[in-house]
Amino acid sequence: MEYLGSRYAGWQLQAERASVQGVLEQALSSVANHPVATICAGRTDAGVHAFGQVVHFDSPAAREPQAWALGSNARLPLDVSIRWVRPVTDDFSARFSAVSRRYRYVIHNSRTRSALLAERANWLNYPLDADAIDRAAQVLIGENDFSAFRAAECQSTTPMRRLQAIRAQRRGEFVFVDIRANAFLHHMVRNIVGSLLEVGCGKRQESWIGELLAGRDRSRAGMTAAAAGLYFVGPDYPAGFDLPAVTEPWFPG
Repeated sequence: MEYLGSRYAGWQLQAERASVQGVLEQALSSVANHPVATICAGRTDAGVHAFGQVVHFDSPAAREPQAWALGSNARLPLDVSIRWVRPVTDDFSARFSAVSRRYRYVIHNSRTRSALLAERANWLNYPLDADAIDRAAQVLIGENDFSAFRAAECQSTTPMRRLQAIRAQRRGEFVFVDIRANAFLHHMVRNIVGSLLEVGCGKRQESWIGELLAGRDRSRAGMTAAAAGLYFVGPDYPAGFDLPAVTEPWFPG
């Protein structure tokens, strides 16, 4: 599924605030004619978007995949959409079967802001060196303690994560950072990007990112980048599950 997270308090179901999980489960339950509970590949925070979130649920209801998709989409708000549905084996879990997850962070790097990009990209009006960001980021690849880029409220039992790839590029007025890891800590991508932006604007040397990683001190790192620029691209699964490939992000085009 894909969604714009701007008006939601994140993926996770909440009692008094709109959530992506909440509107999805309401739609699926209507099609199934019974309450449906969902599990997602990666929980996104308030204001964060998704190109290819993957969700699984159990239901005894006899419905064709297309009926699940079209019936649910007819009941979903326009900023949330199911793109495909297919049955899976009992050993599949959207969360635990994933071998990696991908994110893209998008920055609109322009002297003036765009009304059409409001809440869809992080607007920064000072020049950014995408090549410097890319070079500085490479030190993060590998199995590392990411305490320097971990939110204080993170509930993970370990700060260790395996970052598999990271790349920063410029495309016209846009600078974007693609990052893939086995899993992510709370606010990890936004905290990494916040520090990389200090390199990109010339405030810090490229070597500073490696110093932060080694120091494991969140208080020394950059600010948490805005949620509006973050997109969950999607999870990767073993080929044996025969699921569609991760959706390739089309924004910025």
